[in-house]
Amino acid sequence: MFCKESPSLQTLSTAQSLSSLFPKPSALINPILTGRRDKPCRRQNFRGRCRITASQFNIAQKGKLLKEKVKRIKVKGFITAEEGLLESLSWLRPLDVITDIRGRSLLVELISAETDTRTVMEEGPVEDYAQRVWFESRNEKYECVFDMPEDFGTVGAIRVQNQHHREMFIKEMKLELPSGSVTFTCNSWVTPKSIDPTKRIFFSNKSYLPSATPEPLKKLRKEELETLQGNNRERVGEFAKHERVYDYDVYNDVGDPEKDERLARPVMGGLSHPYPRRCKTGRKPCEKDPSSEKREGEFYVPRDEEFSSTKGTAFTGKAILAALPSVFPQIEAALLDPNLPFPHFKSIEDLYEVGIDIPKDAGLLPMIPKLIKVVAEAQDNLLQFDPPILLNKDRFSWIRDDEFARQTLAGLNPYCIQLVTEWPLKSKLDPAVYGDPKSLITWDIVEKEIRGVMSVDEALKNKRLFMLDYHDLLLPYVNKVRELDDTTLYASRTLFFLSDDSTLRPVAIELTRPPDVNRPQWSQVFTPGYDATSCWLWNLAKTHAVAHDAGYHQLISHWLRTHCCMEPYIIAANRQLSAMHPIYRLLHPHFRYTMEINARARQSLVNAGGIIETCFWPGKYSLELSSDVYAKLWRFDREGLPADLISRGLAVEDETAEHGLRLTIPDYPFANDGLMLWDALKEWITESVKHYYPDAALITCDDELQAWWSEVRNIGHGDKKDEPWWPVLRTQDDLIGVVTTIAWVASGHHAAVNFGQYGYGGYFPNRPTTTRIRMPVEEPTEEELKEFYEEPEKVLLKTFPSQKQATQVMVTLDLLSTHSPDEEYLGEEPEASWVDDPVIFAAYERFKGRLKHLEEVIDERNVNVSLKNRAGAGVVKYELLKPISQPGVTGMGVPYSVSI
Repeated sequence: MFCKESPSLQTLSTAQSLSSLFPKPSALINPILTGRRDKPCRRQNFRGRCRITASQFNIAQKGKLLKEKVKRIKVKGFITAEEGLLESLSWLRPLDVITDIRGRSLLVELISAETDTRTVMEEGPVEDYAQRVWFESRNEKYECVFDMPEDFGTVGAIRVQNQHHREMFIKEMKLELPSGSVTFTCNSWVTPKSIDPTKRIFFSNKSYLPSATPEPLKKLRKEELETLQGNNRERVGEFAKHERVYDYDVYNDVGDPEKDERLARPVMGGLSHPYPRRCKTGRKPCEKDPSSEKREGEFYVPRDEEFSSTKGTAFTGKAILAALPSVFPQIEAALLDPNLPFPHFKSIEDLYEVGIDIPKDAGLLPMIPKLIKVVAEAQDNLLQFDPPILLNKDRFSWIRDDEFARQTLAGLNPYCIQLVTEWPLKSKLDPAVYGDPKSLITWDIVEKEIRGVMSVDEALKNKRLFMLDYHDLLLPYVNKVRELDDTTLYASRTLFFLSDDSTLRPVAIELTRPPDVNRPQWSQVFTPGYDATSCWLWNLAKTHAVAHDAGYHQLISHWLRTHCCMEPYIIAANRQLSAMHPIYRLLHPHFRYTMEINARARQSLVNAGGIIETCFWPGKYSLELSSDVYAKLWRFDREGLPADLISRGLAVEDETAEHGLRLTIPDYPFANDGLMLWDALKEWITESVKHYYPDAALITCDDELQAWWSEVRNIGHGDKKDEPWWPVLRTQDDLIGVVTTIAWVASGHHAAVNFGQYGYGGYFPNRPTTTRIRMPVEEPTEEELKEFYEEPEKVLLKTFPSQKQATQVMVTLDLLSTHSPDEEYLGEEPEASWVDDPVIFAAYERFKGRLKHLEEVIDERNVNVSLKNRAGAGVVKYELLKPISQPGVTGMGVPYSVSI
């Protein structure tokens, strides 16, 4: 029986008798002593858990309590960390050395995933300071020893506080428990407590759906997401470098009206210019244009999204992107006539064979070791480009029609060739504004060029006519672009005929200029010539058509559809999916470095006056053009490879065919290799999804998953939220389709359009990024006609980009095509959480095996000379979807993510 509270003396006597149950604090703890590890000494907080009242019953239970006293064990923990290059040079390092000597480098707290069986409440945390015990270069190891109750249970999370004065990159922590070792994979920067005293939360490698999360971890799961959403943020305004806040904003920081009114650009995102959202930076609005954001300082991305600085002093392509604006003036200064065309083709070849003299003190330029040849005993260094593979294989291939056609299937932009399904060809634009909508490519022209093999009706019926169609997309921009300096533009259609050997043959190119207030519409069709004049006109028309494809490739196939559209998936995942969520862990490697490379792109590639605007034909209308395409053509349900091929008429569903699709062009290297990669990804993702979601009901009741997908649709891609084609996550197949599409865009799609850029564009006559003069038959002057007839090669060279534009593009494409030494490729190394789950790891091993098989198949296909679009004399092999690569410009390798 419980009794009433005793008088004060009895209470004191009883308390004294109970005091022997509790250990006294050690007298050895002395925070002044050096060379020892200090244990944190904290008073236990029983608030809300129990209240001890002295009574006769309490005294009687003394012996029983002693018998039930929990046994404690010593558990060692080892933390692996790295210093960044700049951190290792910091003036604060001596202070941190003192902290290390005192054994107080990190405060680590263990959180149990189980409740106390005696109190049916959460186990209290166990903590200790970690002491540095080993270091080499910037690699460090820290040790801590925890005094842990034997029945503490599974350690589900750790909390870490950085006692240093500099941030520290925590790689992992391993606990040596009696039942075996447990690893916490962190791979995260931890801010010093002097900047942010909040303890960082890291969960174990075991994945949990929200509904299956152990009770003691649910609060931590929620707290971590609130931090990433910015809900716990105390400061306002611009995000600091150390912060980890993920939020959305429009593209209002590519223009720079504060610097120059001519650099003002419209905001991308909203009703006027629909666009995906980017990462919010919190910077102040411009004073001259409050709708634009100031471009001062660094472009914030959450700390763990930044490029790794732990890979030595290598100055990789990723790191130099931000420095390109300061590099280009040095190149320009080395050119004799930077704004003029190359005087002859020999001067273009000299870029690879002779090089350009540059001063030895040319700023950052010599830090591009691949391009800069250091010449001993010379006053200058050389800017000398490596010959791209196209030039090495066949230096004349770029001018041939067969190569022009082959590259639509196996080149840098295999995403735009489409089946012709209607005849006659006709524009859908308003004829009152843009002129006669009827194409001048007639039946007679086509039948003449295919030499009577079949009629146009038969060609349509047998799916033999294909097209690169940039007519309606470019026509509204033609007159605007022509007002820009040193550039011109047409709308174009390029028609191809499919031969029996699965190769394409160019049939006709139509170039169109819309009417304006002073002139009527101008349009003309060009065909492969049989005399000198028509041959030169055909080659000039090809130059314009290829330039249109090069601009569309860079702005749409590459920037918009991979870089830009991926960012909302990443932001939403970090805001709504816990780090312990299995879908987050499945997608996380596909997010690596994307936000950082996009920030660098806004800084120096797609910004006003940046590389894209100065070197590609859309000029200052570049992002506006990509916004138009996003509004009119982008659909999530067509971003997966099978749906994309079907939408362009390049495949039809066929259950009897491999991959469930029958290709319209059997020898389509991108599609053939890509479908194998797509299937490998889908099978891996299917096994993972069905392991964690054996029942569809688990998907519909997964609040985190539904919140993620809702945020992607309604905020990240909010300008298209009302479109009917958005998938709804109700079944396993729905989720498999969404995750596979995102994984494909980040890996296969991006690899196909990125890592061949220098191989095909490094010799710019093959992929000119702009055209600078009109066709010589468009309302020519007498002088223009005379120059064309007497020096047609000179006209072609004047049509190409200038010396300045060409060399800038070549440097940029070399950097963008380069695999860094720390690249992570599909199937190369598994994530730690995958390894910890036997079912998932077995599925990953099967995925890895399928990728290895894909490599073998690609090698076999590339030596099969019957596949003329990827094998033959001087033909560049199609290796862009081979999963693994060495560092450098290799023309192969599929990283998990859009990392460059």
